[in-house]
Amino acid sequence: MLELYGHPFSSYTWKALIALYANETPFTFRMLDGQNPEFYAKVQAASPMGKFPLLVDGETQVFEASAIIEYLALHHPGPAPLIPADPDAAIRTRMIDRVFDNYVMNAMQESVDEAIRRGSASDEVQKRVDERLLRTYRWIENWLGDYSAGDAITLIECAAAPSLFYADWVTRIPEDCPNLRAWRAHLLALPPVSRCIEDARPFRAYFPLGAPDRD
Repeated sequence: MLELYGHPFSSYTWKALIALYANETPFTFRMLDGQNPEFYAKVQAASPMGKFPLLVDGETQVFEASAIIEYLALHHPGPAPLIPADPDAAIRTRMIDRVFDNYVMNAMQESVDEAIRRGSASDEVQKRVDERLLRTYRWIENWLGDYSAGDAITLIECAAAPSLFYADWVTRIPEDCPNLRAWRAHLLALPPVSRCIEDARPFRAYFPLGAPDRD
């Protein structure tokens, strides 16, 4: 039985969970909630910075959410086309995965980290985050014009759903990005994603910038 170590409010845990839920892959969730110190010890020992999620498959340990999804696609495949079979399409999928991790999630994380340290994000930090996210939102808006965004779950959807869910709390997707706004709503309605949203709902009070009364 696969084991996934993480937390229901963690965006990168969501990323792995969405892939597991999309393929209805059996697994045991090991929640890092302070109740089981041995879970923390396992995660800390598995990677350089001891970050989650961590996937355990027998003697195999896989950290980093993108690598976990690659592993699931290879060793525990299902109906969801997590990684395209065509090599060129797979490269494009991995490239867009990095857009959402590096230019959406990591960008908004600067405001979150500042709020954790200081209690709120400074105007300077928030302005910098807004500029980065708005530039990325508009790039994604253009990219969506060539993307067939159906109900399939690929590495792209696994990355996009949690990053857009939280980033929109930090910097709203503007009205001049209607395709992106509609796609975010579509992603949040997908059953594997909505399951993550509901499981995370009890923890919203912990969002450092304050969770909005929506989604």
